[in-house]
Amino acid sequence: QVQLVESGGGLVQAGGSLRLSCAASGRALRFYAMGWFRQAPGKEREFVAAISWSGNSTGYADSVKGRFTISRENANNMVHLQMNSLKPEDTAVYYCNADLTYRGVSEGHGYWGRGTQVTVSS
Repeated sequence: QVQLVESGGGLVQAGGSLRLSCAASGRALRFYAMGWFRQAPGKEREFVAAISWSGNSTGYADSVKGRFTISRENANNMVHLQMNSLKPEDTAVYYCNADLTYRGVSEGHGYWGRGTQVTVSS
């Protein structure tokens, strides 16, 4: 079992930055690939970014490529999402997830946190 808790969300103006964090407890994070998804009001949850257990492989949705960076600290059981050049369309609840495979986490399988709200004002 893995418990995930997201933090770092908030209100920011367009063009600004936020850094989301996901803290894991239970089994050590180093066994899991990690991902970030988001869900805007009235929309389905969508993939944002993923990182392999080693950190050597990362992937991003086209909509965030070049603006968001996913990273991990296995020693501290943490995963981060650095979000730069934020746009109003990035407004959503952001969730982290953990799965034993990179493909699994990218497809939205595994364990989930409860999310953190990100609001970008224009």
